[in-house]
Amino acid sequence: MMHDDQVHIDADIVREMISDQFPEHGEERIERVGAIGTVNAIFRIGSSVAARFPLRSADPAACIDMLHREAAATREFAEHSPFAAPRPIGIGRPGPRYPMPWAVQSWIEGDVATPDGLADSTSFALDIAKLISSLRAADTEGRRFDRQGRGGHLPDHDGWMAVCFKNSENILDVPRLRRKWAQLRELPPSGYDVMNHGDLIPANLLVRGERLVGVLDCGSFGPADPALDLVAAWHLLDRDRRETMRMHLQSSKVEWKRGAAWAFQQAMGLVWYYQNTNPAMSALGRTTLARILDDPEI
Repeated sequence: MMHDDQVHIDADIVREMISDQFPEHGEERIERVGAIGTVNAIFRIGSSVAARFPLRSADPAACIDMLHREAAATREFAEHSPFAAPRPIGIGRPGPRYPMPWAVQSWIEGDVATPDGLADSTSFALDIAKLISSLRAADTEGRRFDRQGRGGHLPDHDGWMAVCFKNSENILDVPRLRRKWAQLRELPPSGYDVMNHGDLIPANLLVRGERLVGVLDCGSFGPADPALDLVAAWHLLDRDRRETMRMHLQSSKVEWKRGAAWAFQQAMGLVWYYQNTNPAMSALGRTTLARILDDPEI
């Protein structure tokens, strides 16, 4: 269990709910996907469908509103992404053994990226840059960043960072990390909000060979700090490939450092929170922090 409020879901429960609510898929094989994701449990239904079940307990009415917003954002993302992305199929109702709404979407083929697997691939770095550039070109339609989480004002995260530093005292070099955050949080804005995926971690990118072939978890697509999607550079690439990506995107010094700041903020929460419950996610945090701390410019 990764969360104190985590809701149980397994293949038997999913089979019952699929058979009841999506009977056209009721006879297909159901398999839980072994990903490092922390928000949803993912089940593959046959060869072309995926079901996503929120893991953390939430009010059903609030949950269905969230799923509708995510479906709309996912459709919009797919219109602008040069790489394959899931298409919403439907929203399921709560059932006797699972208390919240859930989502069904198309399945995208590919291998889940890892923090180090393609770190030295120029082709992969250019594909990520192509993705970010294409998303930035999408019209914000007058929208601005208006949600909580990464993508707005860096100092707004001071409270969360204090929690992370306190809980990391026995596992990380916290004094050094505190000094780094004190520098990063002072960075000025780097430009007007642009459209961002919002969570370009390895688990949300699908690859084949050295090429990016798919993007997952697109429900947060929306306007935010233009540096937000640059977290991918720190989660996935070595120094030379980061520079390749930076040059392709023509990122300014401030924008590039703000990308490192968002990656730092995200990574600090991963190491301690998932240390015992999701080692792969905890390891991602360590890898990302090491890349930031070892970079002479940052």
